[in-house]
Amino acid sequence: MKKYTDQGAKDTRSGFGAGLSELGETNPNVVALCADLTGSLKMDAFAKDHPDRFFQVGIAEANMMGIAAGMTIGGKIPFTGTFANFSTGRVYDQIRQSIAYSGKNVKICASHAGLTLGEDGATHQILEDIGLMKMLPSMTVINPCDYNQTKAATIAIAEHDGPVYLRFGRPKVANFTPADQKFEIGKALFLQEGSDVTIAATGHLVWKALEAAEMLEAEGISAEVINFHTIKPLDEEALLRSTAKTGALVSAEEHQMAGGLGESLSATLVRNSPCPQEFVAVNDSFGESGTPEQLLEKYGLSTQAIYEAAKRAISRK
Repeated sequence: MKKYTDQGAKDTRSGFGAGLSELGETNPNVVALCADLTGSLKMDAFAKDHPDRFFQVGIAEANMMGIAAGMTIGGKIPFTGTFANFSTGRVYDQIRQSIAYSGKNVKICASHAGLTLGEDGATHQILEDIGLMKMLPSMTVINPCDYNQTKAATIAIAEHDGPVYLRFGRPKVANFTPADQKFEIGKALFLQEGSDVTIAATGHLVWKALEAAEMLEAEGISAEVINFHTIKPLDEEALLRSTAKTGALVSAEEHQMAGGLGESLSATLVRNSPCPQEFVAVNDSFGESGTPEQLLEKYGLSTQAIYEAAKRAISRK
């Protein structure tokens, strides 16, 4: 089994900030808009180095989306920045009408997603955003797993023509993917090969999926781990190739079970070749205040939970 090394915990929002800063130097059409959270979104460097291309709109997220949509008409590539709950639920009408419906080239960049926002509690821990955004026609949905991949994804979406939702988080997590990687939208990454069960993970749970695979390996169980960093368009070929071999699937995500990656995978399997599937996701519940690890443990999104789900999926073959 291939081993991955944590190069040192880093927050994915800083990966976004680093990617945006690099784009500022390489792509003069990239502009950035923020809703009074410049520091939290790590947009400081871009704002400092390119003040003529940075727009602080204040606590007016709906207005920010409208401004961003308008900027695309002049050939700009706007990156909006605020928390994930403000980037989706609060402004869904503006995104649907002004961005998705007309296919505007806006990059909606959303930090502090999921339970790992931690102590800010349920009102800020949006767990429905992937579902909201993947339902919108023409919207690409990306949820990278670590600092390096978030930086690479930020740079890559500037070259993609069309609206994108880029989701990332607040806490420092394992940084284990290559620093020089090329991010390919819609192409899932096989992190390790296996024959007994497929673990399809996204975001912060990719590292935990790798940890669970090590636990399974110790018992002689071979787990294939796939990083589905792109939720939409989904790499259906990768999923079907893997489950044809393993015959069992676990989906793992920091999101509601309803509307997330797991449901997209299920729909693909039902249309093609069904197999037993177990879901590691939040089950119809809001979050609460606590540390990221406490919340992941309580809501069943831990390494142990993935391990146990894999055992259940295998038993159902």
